[in-house]
Amino acid sequence: MFSLETFHKDYETESCDIVIDGHKFQFFVPESVDRFVDPEDPLQNFPLWAKIWQASVVLAQYLIRMPVEPEKRMLEIGSGLGLVGIAAARAGHAVTMTDFNTDALNFAQANARMNHCSHLQISRLDWVRPNLLDAYDYIVGSEVIYKDQDIQHLLKLFDKYLKPGGKVLLVEEMRKTLNEFYQQMDDFYQITVRKKILRAQDEENRVLLIQMVSKQKP
Repeated sequence: MFSLETFHKDYETESCDIVIDGHKFQFFVPESVDRFVDPEDPLQNFPLWAKIWQASVVLAQYLIRMPVEPEKRMLEIGSGLGLVGIAAARAGHAVTMTDFNTDALNFAQANARMNHCSHLQISRLDWVRPNLLDAYDYIVGSEVIYKDQDIQHLLKLFDKYLKPGGKVLLVEEMRKTLNEFYQQMDDFYQITVRKKILRAQDEENRVLLIQMVSKQKP
């Protein structure tokens, strides 16, 4: 059974405060990513989960503002530290957060406890061999489209777990992989893309909000 006491014995952490739409959150983040990096091959499986991404803040804000429908369920993929799922749960959405990485899941559990979301469902999900039992009205994710080889896995994941009439909501930075993603998804989904701007002090960060609805499911 997960406990914060054991978590803090296993990990060296820092605390990060975030305010989104007036909602205050506190997150544990790794003090250093060194222990999660293979020194022989630092780029392989680099711990992208260990950072709070701007795209996650944008998606969290979008879900906080989205009307809550108690009967509808939301699946977050690639949840990392848990910002998006925790923000959505605090807003009243029924959320299942998932990640593949064990360390990410431990941080997500700790952050759910820290933000009074201990009821939040958190599960391990392998995109190659997905084993969840339920289907969902929304599938959401931020910064999940990194590798071309993941796109077919995502396509199968959406097909398996998105309910008829459901919607995929993704927020991504602009990168070349998105062109291949759009091409592979276009045969199956109606895709709408909007630019979103996140302003912080003197910086502007532009990301894309991608909404997809199945062409084959009413």
